[in-house]
Amino acid sequence: MGKKAPNPKRLTPSPELIPMEGAVEKTAELDRLIHDRLRLGILSALAVNESFSFTELKNLLKTTDGNLSVHARKLEEAGYVSCRKSFQGRVPHTEYRLTTNGRRALQRYLDHMEALIIATRGRA
Repeated sequence: MGKKAPNPKRLTPSPELIPMEGAVEKTAELDRLIHDRLRLGILSALAVNESFSFTELKNLLKTTDGNLSVHARKLEEAGYVSCRKSFQGRVPHTEYRLTTNGRRALQRYLDHMEALIIATRGRA
């Protein structure tokens, strides 16, 4: 049996599948640190609340201790969140807050996503 000849229609993407140049540029500008689902969730939660404890964030985002710890640490190292550790009695208590730099970074990220959405919808 011989091979089928390629369908020329399948080799040429339809115009609606070709991204606009602006959309591609906007995608390249996204803050990859924030783009992760869990880190975006942490920043979004802290953007609308003054602070969250480790346990509150873990429950809100439905994640594990280890996963939250790793992602929160990355945001802390980037200066996007601050972390304050204390004890309530003998129980450790960790509280997270969004920093000014974190709020700015989240706003830039949201602006880029909005521009990407507008550019993409403009093609439809």
